[in-house]
Amino acid sequence: MPEMLSQQEKDDVLLLDHQLCFPLYACAREVIKRYRPFLEEIGLTYTQYITMMVLWEQQSVSSRELGRRLFLDSGTLTPVLKKLETMGYISRSRDEKDERNLIVSITEAGHALKASAAEIPTKMAECIRFDPQDAAQLYVLLHRLLDTMNDTGE
Repeated sequence: MPEMLSQQEKDDVLLLDHQLCFPLYACAREVIKRYRPFLEEIGLTYTQYITMMVLWEQQSVSSRELGRRLFLDSGTLTPVLKKLETMGYISRSRDEKDERNLIVSITEAGHALKASAAEIPTKMAECIRFDPQDAAQLYVLLHRLLDTMNDTGE
């Protein structure tokens, strides 16, 4: 027979200090806030920046794969891609083999932007001042958490 929770235990589950989601949320907001001045220097938002990071790595990718890598739905990703295209950093075209697929490719201007962004990770490391071993462990744990949530089919 399942153990009955006391009213206090039922109330305690709703305490902010008992929630894993809150420190994750607060940390994400704080990290992105610290990125902002560095990204403003190169004229990008955080979402545009992570999009460009994938393209600096892969040169060309389907919008579906890009959304999967960035954990963004098409409703969020599409305006980002339109803006980056207007800025001249990417081009979008239909896949010749399957016109349902949108291919996103980096332009020469997008490649050139990489040099301006190259110092951002170092600047962020100076802002956050986190022990490298702790940072590596946190990275592994966060990716494990993401993988676990993806395994649930959500």
